[in-house]
Amino acid sequence: MGTDAHAFLGDLARGLAPRADQLGDVVLRHLLGELPEVWEYEDIAAVAPAALSEHIATVLHFLEHGLDLTEVRTPPSAIEFARLLAEHGVPISQLLRVYRLVHARLLDQLYTETARVAGSQELINATTLTLSAMAFEYVDRTAEQAVVAYQRERDRRLQRRLTVLNEAGTRIGTTLDTARTAQELADVGADHLADLVAVDLLSSALHEEGTYPVAGPATLLRVAQAVSDGRPDPAADTGRTHTYPDDSEPVRVLATGQPLRLRFATDGVPSWLAMSADHELSLRAPGLRSVLLVPLWARGHPLGVAQFVRRRTAEPFDDDELLLAQEIASRAAVNIDNARRYTRERSTALTLQRSLLPHHAPAGSAVETASRYLPSGSRAGVGGDWFDVIPLSGARVALVVGDVIGHGLHAAATMGRLRTAVRTLADVDLTPDELLTHLDDVVIRLQREEGEGTDEISATCLYAVYDPVSRTCSMAGAGHLPPAVVNPPAAGAEVCAVGFPELPIGPPLGLGGLPFESAQFALPPGSRLVLFTDGLVQSRTRDLEAALALLREVLARAPASLEETCDQLLSALLPSRPTDDVALLVARTAALDADHVATWDLPSDPAVVSQARRHASDQLAAWGLDDMAFTTELVVSELVTNAIRYGRSPIQLRMILQSGLTSEVSDAGSTAPHLRRARTFDEGGRGLLLVAQLTEHWGTRHHREGKVIWAEQLIPASPADVSPVLM
Repeated sequence: MGTDAHAFLGDLARGLAPRADQLGDVVLRHLLGELPEVWEYEDIAAVAPAALSEHIATVLHFLEHGLDLTEVRTPPSAIEFARLLAEHGVPISQLLRVYRLVHARLLDQLYTETARVAGSQELINATTLTLSAMAFEYVDRTAEQAVVAYQRERDRRLQRRLTVLNEAGTRIGTTLDTARTAQELADVGADHLADLVAVDLLSSALHEEGTYPVAGPATLLRVAQAVSDGRPDPAADTGRTHTYPDDSEPVRVLATGQPLRLRFATDGVPSWLAMSADHELSLRAPGLRSVLLVPLWARGHPLGVAQFVRRRTAEPFDDDELLLAQEIASRAAVNIDNARRYTRERSTALTLQRSLLPHHAPAGSAVETASRYLPSGSRAGVGGDWFDVIPLSGARVALVVGDVIGHGLHAAATMGRLRTAVRTLADVDLTPDELLTHLDDVVIRLQREEGEGTDEISATCLYAVYDPVSRTCSMAGAGHLPPAVVNPPAAGAEVCAVGFPELPIGPPLGLGGLPFESAQFALPPGSRLVLFTDGLVQSRTRDLEAALALLREVLARAPASLEETCDQLLSALLPSRPTDDVALLVARTAALDADHVATWDLPSDPAVVSQARRHASDQLAAWGLDDMAFTTELVVSELVTNAIRYGRSPIQLRMILQSGLTSEVSDAGSTAPHLRRARTFDEGGRGLLLVAQLTEHWGTRHHREGKVIWAEQLIPASPADVSPVLM
């Protein structure tokens, strides 16, 4: 009976061979009804009839000739069908379902034909059993081979996906620039996923603090756009702001954080997609096929939306491409948010930094200055570099440059605290080494206040004091590079002598317990002091000695203008954006000639007070300041009396005419006077109170030989010749 069944099946197959196309049409219509989503892909729909026809031909061939099914091979078009399903991300369950449906329908056709032509029920039963066994073996073997082809293509796609993700990881987020990162996302998407990629960011995400809820019309900025052929889109509208309607798909994607796939059967372009008439024509020209909208979310908040548009490619986005686009967009969103936060913090820190730096040189200063501050161009952000010019008593001036270790808001805030501390200590008129000692204590106290778990505070600083009367400069350093000193060119010479003073450099601030030392040297009038932070001379591509040699070379031929000197230094030493902050301060020294300084040595005798008043009165007459005689005589009288009563010899009176009038009395005593409240019947205690009321400023400064009590008065109408002159 088995032989009869095989012979019958052979005859049945020969009879059905001319009607193979008819059988294929029946099975194909059944598949279209059961699995319509598979036929959305044009290449799958194109290869399916051939695959089905080859399957039917193979089945009939094996039935006709009674071949061994162990030798059966899946038809090539069926292998291609399985590969295309994998390429489009169709689940493997759909492939297996296709096989079940095809062979179930074909088997049903064979059962029907057997019942029609078989002569007996016994033959029908035997044929049905034989046919069922052969069908199951055929399906198992061909399906197994199709699954292997599917899995091979699937692995290739997964490898491609990993390759694209790896490429995206290296190409997206190369800088902390929001627009650049968005453009990198668009470029990667255009290279691997779509014909056109556009990136829109919420205006609120770019300019506002906090969270960014989507309420009402969403206003977005077209930040980046790219096309697959690498050429710029002629209708690119980057930089334009647009608003999406409340019920539009992009708003839904922004609100839900879920991607959306859209297909277009006609050349129509939705209103929300066409930003302008030119843009609509650009989209419509090759025919708009499909759009993939992917949200850009980071840290739980929406930043924008990425649009992946297919204009020439007819195939819709599949599940794998959707997942790939989501992963790329998610990485880009984090980088965009990092760039946005970095930009905001950098802007805040830079604003804070610039607000703390001096904007104008003190009026009537003993030096002429020019300065530059350049923030870091790297990801490290704004640092804690600073400079300062502080007027001191006796026409002197302090020049400061420092560098807080670290970057960001914390470094900028710490810089502000240290700059304030330096100014406070400068008001006490400490020597440079003493000032750095106290500043070191301030840094140590800040370290203790910060506590554990925070970046350790450390800084370097250089503090210099220039005296235009003695024409000397004293300075001390705490872990900071010494300044360059540029002496005026000799007569007939065109090149200036440039050197670095031998300055004992103390430890950086914050170590504690180590001493600082001051150095003092003379400066001819017209000399230039160049103070700078290490960002000017330190580089990964150039050693320090070479940078200092270049700095010396530039300064040797620097122009007379201090502003031009700053520009030439920055141009020569920093041809590109600096990798660290740079603070630069260039000061040209002036000197007070003998006509603006008067000095008298006084004996420690109360009778000399009247003589001191006469000296002051005569000098004011010589300077044409007779109107200030009464107040000045009173101030000088009180200061000299105080020195005679509480100080020690030698006593000296000095008057300095600069932008104001300074009266100084020095003695060898170390006791500093202070204001006190005099009682009704007290005979003393009112002298310094009078001085404080009659003058603009007064104070005490100590030196190794004693102290100086000084008082400054404003000049009501300064003559033209009272300003300091270069000698």
